[in-house]
Amino acid sequence: MTAHTGSGAQYILEMTSSGSSLGSTLYRTLAEDTPIGITGAASQRRQLHETALANLLRRQQQVYRSGLTRSLQARRELLQRLERAIRHHEAALFGALRSDLGKTAFDAYTSEIGLVLKEIRHARRRLCSWMRPRRVTTDLHNLPGRSRVYPEPYGVSLILGPWNYPVQLLLSPLVGALAGGNSAVIKPSELAPATAAAIDAMISEHFEDGVVAVVQGDASLASQLLEMQWDKIFFTGSVAVGRTVMEKAARHLTPLTLELGGKSPVIVDRTARLEYAARRIVWGKFLNAGQTCVAPDYVVVEGGERAERLVQLMRDCIREFYGPSPLQSADYSRIINERHFTRLTSLIDEGEPTAVLGGRRDARSCRIEPTIIYPADSDHPAMADEIFGPILPVLVADTLERAIALVRERPKPLAAYLFSESRTNRNLFLHHVPCGGGGINT
Repeated sequence: MTAHTGSGAQYILEMTSSGSSLGSTLYRTLAEDTPIGITGAASQRRQLHETALANLLRRQQQVYRSGLTRSLQARRELLQRLERAIRHHEAALFGALRSDLGKTAFDAYTSEIGLVLKEIRHARRRLCSWMRPRRVTTDLHNLPGRSRVYPEPYGVSLILGPWNYPVQLLLSPLVGALAGGNSAVIKPSELAPATAAAIDAMISEHFEDGVVAVVQGDASLASQLLEMQWDKIFFTGSVAVGRTVMEKAARHLTPLTLELGGKSPVIVDRTARLEYAARRIVWGKFLNAGQTCVAPDYVVVEGGERAERLVQLMRDCIREFYGPSPLQSADYSRIINERHFTRLTSLIDEGEPTAVLGGRRDARSCRIEPTIIYPADSDHPAMADEIFGPILPVLVADTLERAIALVRERPKPLAAYLFSESRTNRNLFLHHVPCGGGGINT
């Protein structure tokens, strides 16, 4: 597939002919060509950067408008190309995820790469049905005509990825964009630099900039991108940044998907199988060192005695999964950077309750042991905002109704979980706990 370009794009094509990304090549060129210390150098750099981004968007628009990405054959070929690219660069992605987050190859495949490959297979199998026009009822004013709904691509998509699952949460939206017949510009998180570089190399080798382009940079680059007019924006990240993204998208009335976080609760009632619940909670919470948007953020247990028993069982599971010294475990991930490490350790140190397990940390490797805070209450610092780390407060409620009330006092969570053997309690949970997605005994 050939990327058509118009006037003004030749400079970018020359810069990116080596296969490096727009962002990294641009910064290198500026470093070589722009004298440091000259008045207005920063302004010149920003102006040139904005020009390069505008040319990139223009080239993407030209490719999309040419129709090169819209046919069934083109969509299948692009999805196949993405699958080949991932498989070809799998070892590099494994190494990058290990470098950025300390992920094992098993975790990297099951929670990132494998999920993207599964999405590609799912999209390829269903492309025909997704693209097929659908007959709908014709209203009285348009009789005797016939009515159909024709699926239509948005156009040029901007995908802003997060750092916690920097492969899966960047490339899964890309699968949807390509399956929908769109072109895309993707920005990996600068907080996971090794993964960003690996994805940059992978995409640059297998895709033309006019179809899929990678841009690298910090929050200032993301801000510049959001000032531009896209046909669709997909953002994964924090609520605070999501508000800014939504505000900037609204200026152009750009369709927007936000995948944000929140404090995802777990309720354990009196009928729950505690051994089973403990294993599932520990696995879901401490995978990727708790840096998962749908990870259990806190646990509410019905009954004090059962809460103590659950804490003991979770302590045993942590030792089984990560050994007696999780900080030295090869199966345990690291915190992404020093800023988040400091934020998380302050949550442990500032609270009144004693951490019955964990709390130790290694600043050099940015690791914090799986930490359970019990008994915690609603005023504990860890209950203020989404934790996004390996800290798990455990609260006690006298009744299931009180546990549900504790959850409903907070903003709607992205996910919520219940462990229960009671059908009545399951229905109570389903009807009274609002959330983005829920799981029962999962």
